[in-house]
Amino acid sequence: MKFPAIIKTSVGTASRGIWFVSSEADLEAALQELSAQHLSANGAFVDEVCVQEWVAGTTEKAQAVFCHGKLIGFHAYRQIAAGAGGWEAIKQSVSRPQVRAHLAAIGEKLAWHGALSVDYVMPDDSATPLLIDCNPRLVEPMNAYLAGADLVGLLLRVSQDEVTAALPESRAGARTHLAMQVLLGCASRGGTRRDILCECWRLLTGAGPYADSAEELTPVRLDWLSAVPLAMTATLLLIAPKLAVRLARGGWGAHLLDLGSIRLIAREDFR
Repeated sequence: MKFPAIIKTSVGTASRGIWFVSSEADLEAALQELSAQHLSANGAFVDEVCVQEWVAGTTEKAQAVFCHGKLIGFHAYRQIAAGAGGWEAIKQSVSRPQVRAHLAAIGEKLAWHGALSVDYVMPDDSATPLLIDCNPRLVEPMNAYLAGADLVGLLLRVSQDEVTAALPESRAGARTHLAMQVLLGCASRGGTRRDILCECWRLLTGAGPYADSAEELTPVRLDWLSAVPLAMTATLLLIAPKLAVRLARGGWGAHLLDLGSIRLIAREDFR
């Protein structure tokens, strides 16, 4: 096996079922977790396991809204900094005509009606985007809204069978962040209490990467109650920074789709 690589289970939600391995030790740890969670009584994996070669590049996401196969809304953004579990902590909107064309072709072929989002990598050594994930929904559409593309409003109109014109192209360069993900990402990468405090100060003062950036999830100036979960997250991480890893791994998830849920839904007697 060539390192670095990525190991994935066939079903995974919220960055679960994914292991980044760069050494034999990482591989052994991933296999132990896989054995504990995905091994049957006869010693075989209960479902497929995928091993992918690592591609050096930048992660980006694109979101689209279709009306009976026609693309009428599109937005793309680049990950500037990662949070816990690889999710975006800081993102910036970009112009991606090539990705737009790919999505338009996919939606037309499927006669897609509604939302469609993709993750892709822009390789360091190529200008060709590599699609790595797809979801039949909008994923964190606030960056699009602040860049001038109200995809949520457009999707609501589509869902009501309203005839609507295509949205104009969203503005490139709109930067947004999620403070909770920033703090969780800082702690999960081994950040100390001092590092977390420094990040809190930069968020509070809008310094560094947060200059001219808008908060997506907890806009305290607009919604003071959103300060409560943000303050709780900061307090918990300052008490025990290692809690970030636990939260990313198992702090949520009872509602997530897993292999057992899929098999239950697929049964003929499912009600």
